[in-house]
Amino acid sequence: MVAWVPFLYILMTKNVVPWILGGLVVALTAQGGCASRLAKAGAVGGLGDGSVIAKREVYKQIGSTQLPMSIYSPRGDLDKNGRPAIIFFFGGGWSSGTPAQFEAQARYFASRGMIAMTADYRVRSRHKSQVIDSVSDARSAVRWVRIHASRLGVDPQRIAASGGSAGGHLAASTAFIREFDDPREDTKTSAEPNALVLFNPALMLAPHEGSNFRNLRGVPEREFLGADPERISPVHHIKAGGPPTIIFHGSMDQTVPIETARFFSDRMKSLGNSCLLVEFQGQGHGFFNQEKYLRETLEKSDNFLKRLGWLQLNEQYTRCVICQEEGVIVASLTGWLGVFGG
Repeated sequence: MVAWVPFLYILMTKNVVPWILGGLVVALTAQGGCASRLAKAGAVGGLGDGSVIAKREVYKQIGSTQLPMSIYSPRGDLDKNGRPAIIFFFGGGWSSGTPAQFEAQARYFASRGMIAMTADYRVRSRHKSQVIDSVSDARSAVRWVRIHASRLGVDPQRIAASGGSAGGHLAASTAFIREFDDPREDTKTSAEPNALVLFNPALMLAPHEGSNFRNLRGVPEREFLGADPERISPVHHIKAGGPPTIIFHGSMDQTVPIETARFFSDRMKSLGNSCLLVEFQGQGHGFFNQEKYLRETLEKSDNFLKRLGWLQLNEQYTRCVICQEEGVIVASLTGWLGVFGG
C-alpha cells in the first residue's frame, strides 16, 4: 500500500523535484500494472491478434534518440476516406513510464475500426529531459500522424489525443500549447488534435485567476519543467474553438485533485468548447486501470466517439483485450454489449 501525498500540495514545498522523481513517479508508474500484466501474458506484445495488426515506426529522432510509435490497425484494406485515429500518451510524472500502459485501450479501438497508436516520448529518467521536451514530442507525434495520414490510412481531420495523468497533460497540451514545437518541423501542418480523451490529467500547473482551489499555492521548479509553469499549464491556454473533450477523473484523487479538472471543464465551456467531465465517486488516481473502470471508461470513450460520428453504433468487431486483476482475457465480440455483458 502506498501512502499518497497530494501532488498539488507537494508543489507548495521547496523540495518539489525530488518528490516528483520519487513519490509521484511511484504513484503514476503504478498505473501501468494492468498493461504490465498484459505484456507479461504475451497478449499485447505481438503483431496482432487476428483482427488487429500491430507495427512500429520511428516518428521522431533527436540526436541518437529514436522515439517509436506503435500503430494498431484493423485487418483489411485501407479505407480510402481514412479512418479516425487516436494517439495515447502514458503517465509517469514526465519522468518514467512506457507506452505499454495504454496498449489494451489501443488494441480495443483498433478492433473498433480506428487506427490507434501509443507514442513514446522523452522522460527524465531515460533522457534527462524536461517537461517542455515531452510537450514538444507529443506535438510532434500528432503532426507526424497528420503528415503521414494517407499512408497510415488516417483521416487527418479525425485525430484524437489521449493520455493519463502526465500523459493527459501532454494530450491536452497538444491542443492548446504551441510554444514548444520542434523548430525542425514544418509547422504549416497542424499538431492540434480534433478531440481529447483524458484520464485524471494534470491540467493546472500554476494558480489561475478565478480559481477557487486555494491549495494550489506553489509550482514545480523551473529546472524540472524547462519553463515557467504557466507556459505549460493547459488551463492557462484554453481558447475558443478547442477540440471536444471528455475527462475521466476520480473524486478522491489525491495526486491530481478533481478541482483542477472541474476548473478546466468550466473554462472550456465558458469559451464555447464542448467538455464533458465524468467523475468517478470515491476513486483515486489511476482508477481507470482497474478492470471494472477500464471497461467503464472504454464504454464511455466509445460513446463519446460515436457522438462525434467517428464510430458506428452497430459496427461489428471481433476482438478486444480486457485487463483483469487475475490476468488477461481476450474476448470474442460481435457488438458493444458483448464487451460488457449487456
